[in-house]
Amino acid sequence: MGRGVKVAVIGGVFAVMVGGAGYGAYNVVSALDGGGGSSGSEAKSGPPDKDEVAETSEKFFTAWEKGDATTAASYTNNASIAGTLLTAYGEDAHIGGVEITPGTAAGTSVPFTVKAKVSYEGTTKPLSYRSTLTVVRGETSGRALVDWKPSVVHPDLKDGDTLVTTESATPQIQAVGRNGTVLTKEKYPSLGPVLATLRERYGSQAGGTPGVELAVRHTVASTPDTPLLTLTEGKPGKLETTLSASVQAAAEKAVKRYGESSVVAVKPSTGEVLAVANNRQDGFNAAFQGKVAPGSTMKIITAAMLIDNGVTSMNGPAPCTDTAVWQSQTFHNITTMKPNESATLANTFMRSCNTGFIKLIDEKPLTDSSLTEEAQERFGLGQDNWQTGIVSFDGSVPASGGPDRAANAIGQGQVQMNPLNMASVTATAITGEFRQPYLVPFDLDDREPATAKGLPQGTASQLKQMMRLTATQGTAVNAMSGLGGDIGAKTGSAEVDGQAVSNAWFTGFRNDVAAAAMTEEGGHGGDAAGPIVADVLRVGG
Repeated sequence: MGRGVKVAVIGGVFAVMVGGAGYGAYNVVSALDGGGGSSGSEAKSGPPDKDEVAETSEKFFTAWEKGDATTAASYTNNASIAGTLLTAYGEDAHIGGVEITPGTAAGTSVPFTVKAKVSYEGTTKPLSYRSTLTVVRGETSGRALVDWKPSVVHPDLKDGDTLVTTESATPQIQAVGRNGTVLTKEKYPSLGPVLATLRERYGSQAGGTPGVELAVRHTVASTPDTPLLTLTEGKPGKLETTLSASVQAAAEKAVKRYGESSVVAVKPSTGEVLAVANNRQDGFNAAFQGKVAPGSTMKIITAAMLIDNGVTSMNGPAPCTDTAVWQSQTFHNITTMKPNESATLANTFMRSCNTGFIKLIDEKPLTDSSLTEEAQERFGLGQDNWQTGIVSFDGSVPASGGPDRAANAIGQGQVQMNPLNMASVTATAITGEFRQPYLVPFDLDDREPATAKGLPQGTASQLKQMMRLTATQGTAVNAMSGLGGDIGAKTGSAEVDGQAVSNAWFTGFRNDVAAAAMTEEGGHGGDAAGPIVADVLRVGG
């Protein structure tokens, strides 16, 4: 009895909504006890049948429509968590007048449409959205139950999230691009997380006033609320960004070519970010925050290290052999690559020969830390000090001994990058200057940009010419075909444990625009990431 009383108190609205009906009380206790009928009946097994799916979803929808969070939660396989979120739906989010229209079930999945009203301090706005639930068999009870996920309540909800309606924590912003175009998540969908972060950081400084919103509140402290519906308009503050509306539009379209893709474009002469776009199911800004091996695009930095340390030069030797052994580990090239014992660094670079690089990394004066020093001192990477205006990862090239020293040189091992980092690498390579990428002006909040000494002009000149050769005669020729102007590129593919297909990487430049892209399980860089970069450069360059 004590357990049942506790449930009724926690439910809050339970006693009001259910009143004297014993049916609701029976279901709550039954759900918690794992029961589904008389103790003498045998629990069912196997997937729920058509009738069970219809009955369970109907009972769940009916209770939800009535605002009876506890009873609705009892028809799920996680009544405690479901009850908390469903209660917040009415009490914290102020959503009422719920009408749910189920669609045609597909097996055990039921799509549905929700129409409701959000009311707060005398203001009411309509709310409409679609979601889906799945009915499963309870593991112990044998009951047909809604498989609980936060997305059942709203498709934008993830584990730990909740819904709230209140005055926004920060005023809205009107983000504008470099040509004055207003940038919205409706027109540029993958900018959604970026704009939310910019609002969180700069909303109070941009001169706006807060309004009242229905929003998703995330449990991660650094993640700003995601607005869903504006009840009372505040005054947006104007926030100038470095983004180019035309380049951003091209990036948005380009990443749709392949799933799990990200791209960044920067202006090498200034460091301004012209575009950032992601096409990912998880909504993660991998373009700025990803931490994965960059494959052979890393050879831009490795080539710079070899040249700066006097090991070889663009026209110096870099023999491309079938295999290369470094401290008992054997490295290979792609199976279609023909060996060339007399290859120059330019030839090895444009064909992306792994062995040609690995055979040179034990030459004096190179050490285990040489690649790290090149990345940090010349390219501004790996020191955790970039101030882009939003959260970003600055790359990582740790000093490594053993086989990882060789693997790092070809973009495997312990090296981690993202498209922002590699776009910056290309910008540094072709100009000789490291200019830290940024999205909003530094003087907006007195941020200090990261610095690095950059490359000797002789090194930069050689890197630029090798990237030109790669785009016109090497592994990037197909992707860059048809682009005019001064062009260059580097392809890459990175093997990942547990993946049958490598991640595809590509970075390139056209005139004063550099871009880099990554496609998970995209295979060869020129086949997947390459066309994405080319599409962006076609507009931006």
